[in-house]
Amino acid sequence: MRERNYLMLVGIIFLALIAGWIVLPDNPGLRLGPIVKEIKVHEGLDLQGGLQVLLQVVGIDCNAVTNDSMDAAKAIVENRINGLGVTEPLIQRSGACRLVVQLPGINNPDDAIRTFGGTGLLEFIDAGNTPLTEGTVVQTTGYSTVIVPGVNAPATSPVVPTTEPITPTYRTVMTGRELKTASVAFQQTTNQPFIQFSLSDDGAKIFGDYTAKNINKYLAITMDKRVISSPVIRSAITGGSGIIEGQFTLEEANRLVVQLKYGALPVPLQVVQSSAVGPTLGRDSVNRSLTAGAIGLIIVMLFMLLYYRLPGLLADVALIIYALIVFAIYKFGIPGIIDYVTLTLPGIAGFILSVGMAVDANVLIFERMKEELRAGRTLQMAIETGFQRAWSSIRDSNASTLITCAILLWYGASFGASIVAGFALTLAIGVLVSLFTAVTVTRTFLRLTMDMNVTENLWWFGISKPSSK
Repeated sequence: MRERNYLMLVGIIFLALIAGWIVLPDNPGLRLGPIVKEIKVHEGLDLQGGLQVLLQVVGIDCNAVTNDSMDAAKAIVENRINGLGVTEPLIQRSGACRLVVQLPGINNPDDAIRTFGGTGLLEFIDAGNTPLTEGTVVQTTGYSTVIVPGVNAPATSPVVPTTEPITPTYRTVMTGRELKTASVAFQQTTNQPFIQFSLSDDGAKIFGDYTAKNINKYLAITMDKRVISSPVIRSAITGGSGIIEGQFTLEEANRLVVQLKYGALPVPLQVVQSSAVGPTLGRDSVNRSLTAGAIGLIIVMLFMLLYYRLPGLLADVALIIYALIVFAIYKFGIPGIIDYVTLTLPGIAGFILSVGMAVDANVLIFERMKEELRAGRTLQMAIETGFQRAWSSIRDSNASTLITCAILLWYGASFGASIVAGFALTLAIGVLVSLFTAVTVTRTFLRLTMDMNVTENLWWFGISKPSSK
């Protein structure tokens, strides 16, 4: 038993040291061979500001836009933004044909707007013997998103006005609907980025048949009617995969991949307004909130120390370890589950609330211990019995909190209430970590105290003498 307690102590100290290193304000990040991870605090829009964009459907009367189309457009825009790595984006519908997008801490607003604002329609078109220059806007027989002066678009086709010169109409061989995967790769010799893709079974057949019949002709590739590549077909491509080459920068290639992976918008959207947004909460307000939280934490720790004495001191140490672990998860994430946690003021509130949950578990345990000591039990028996009898109450109370968190997460994900989801996530993480620190860390500390025979005086455990009953 004693050896196991010491092994547990070593593990707890190691975990606390790792968490303390992650929490360091000037942490350089993790770099172990191919593993590179940035470690920093990710703040939400209310703490650091960002970009607000208003998107509106163009080319279609607002009354003709269906709710299903706008909901699908909202979902695609959200997926594209998540693909950019933006933390806690807020996408909401505004009226019948508008979307409001808020992006915290965005570094390159122009690239972001092009990514989620473009229709994202990929087309492979038959250019015949004509090499098309990259950047040229063309007319195709596919879904029309470009108005060419003097050419009437079908009434059912949403269009986007343009001042580009008139070009011939090219036949669309295949659209991005047949695309299965897309990713960025690099040329081995020049390190130039290109896009590699794979097709569905139907797309592979269409692509294979067309390339077999049009060797030495041009197959141009367009995105939203703008040529991004115009390669020559050298041989039949029957494997269901291929590459898109062009004069891409890495940022442009990543942006194209995001658009390809999440599909074309069902309706064309145009940016009608964009503006930088300052933090909705001033830095002074945030500092005051953090100060209030720190003061509350200190008061709770003093209460535990004065009322429960030695167990309270050990619980305070466990509470410090708890805070280190939780904040480390916020910065580093949980590999394979979440990359990091975006801190908003509701998220900070969730963390502070979970501190109360951690203390509540210790209170239940220590009160059970005191009952056993008053009944004349030995210290070791009182500690073990106190933890065993308090566990069912701790388990049930934390389970009910986690169920509530799950409901809030579902609500936030379903209705675009990212602030609600952020609060639920931080609270859930705090509750799970508090279970570990209250039950495992505090218990290990108390067992070691008994192993080392620090004291047998019951005053140090919050009572004056055993009950006379």
